[in-house]
Amino acid sequence: MKDRPQFRAELSQHADDVAVVTVEGEVDLYTAPEFKEVLLGAVDEGARHVIVDLSAVTFVDSTALGVLVAGGKRLLDDGWLRIVCHDDRIRRILEIAGLAGVFALFLTLDEALAAG
Repeated sequence: MKDRPQFRAELSQHADDVAVVTVEGEVDLYTAPEFKEVLLGAVDEGARHVIVDLSAVTFVDSTALGVLVAGGKRLLDDGWLRIVCHDDRIRRILEIAGLAGVFALFLTLDEALAAG
């Protein structure tokens, strides 16, 4: 059996009202539940503004996209979800899925934080 690449989903606070979920590795059927737990946990703990940093992500599938949509729905009324991604392949997947029109995409975390 092939070894799975390292996966990590971690929450950090960058301001009183901005939480950052940093994700690393492949986000798929097996790892999406952990990603979902971290992302929705941030919202449940009161974050109204969430940045999902996919800079270190090497693969996403439809379950990962579903997690992003679920997080965005929770923030729809009084917050926002932004995505950081510089990988052209993953950005293309987000665009094809229509998420680039729903969430603001940024190339760097600094750009996402500075967007106000």
